[in-house]
Amino acid sequence: MNLFDLTDKVALVTGSTKGIGEAIVHRFAEHGAKVVVSSRKADACEKVANDINKERGKEVAIPVACNINYKEQIENLVKQTRAKWGRIDVLVCNAALNPYYGPQMGIPDEAFDKIMGANIKSNHWLSQQVLPEMVERKDGSIIIVSSIGGLRGSPVIGAYCISKAADMQLARNIAVEYGPHNIRANCIAPGLIKTDFAKALWENPETLKRSTSGAPLRRIGEPDEIAGAAVFLASKAGSFTTGQTIVCDGGATI
Repeated sequence: MNLFDLTDKVALVTGSTKGIGEAIVHRFAEHGAKVVVSSRKADACEKVANDINKERGKEVAIPVACNINYKEQIENLVKQTRAKWGRIDVLVCNAALNPYYGPQMGIPDEAFDKIMGANIKSNHWLSQQVLPEMVERKDGSIIIVSSIGGLRGSPVIGAYCISKAADMQLARNIAVEYGPHNIRANCIAPGLIKTDFAKALWENPETLKRSTSGAPLRRIGEPDEIAGAAVFLASKAGSFTTGQTIVCDGGATI
């Protein structure tokens, strides 16, 4: 048995048209899963799904556009997934945002609410949608992409860090409540990864050096290095891991 085999598993991944999310859907498909590519833009979803299907030589990916800030769109995302693949075995909550950079005491109410809604409430909504069928099957894995920001304070992205810490607690709560049904819930907490989301921290060589100088590996991470952790948590290899936050940060937090 290949511990990392995902054959016949159906994985729904939000925010999967670039960066970490895109790497996850590609690697899930590579390991045998059927995947749902989702983000706000339909054309971006279609491109990534088409790329995956070309790589695999058959239809293993479908695109479903969804703005995670709207519950009805999340419900439609789940509905479309079931209509095509019949089930959801793995949920990856990767989509997130951070519209504010500056002192936490100066954040506008609208920006604060937007961060909490997109980074916490949407993950709660998604989990609510998929957990009943996982309970029925006595099997399922929920993965939330958090951040090392949830493990330490910040003078400039404080609200974002609060939301990422809350994601870790959301995973723990789900793990406790649904563990008796053989459902696992975990977080992945990436450090600095080479994505558009973190471009301001790695595009300039001097900024990159400052950003990575405190990490033992002395380098930025790649999206695939987070996708590998997601494959572990979705597969048999991670079947005894639940309620945890797996930190993938080149050692930055140690």
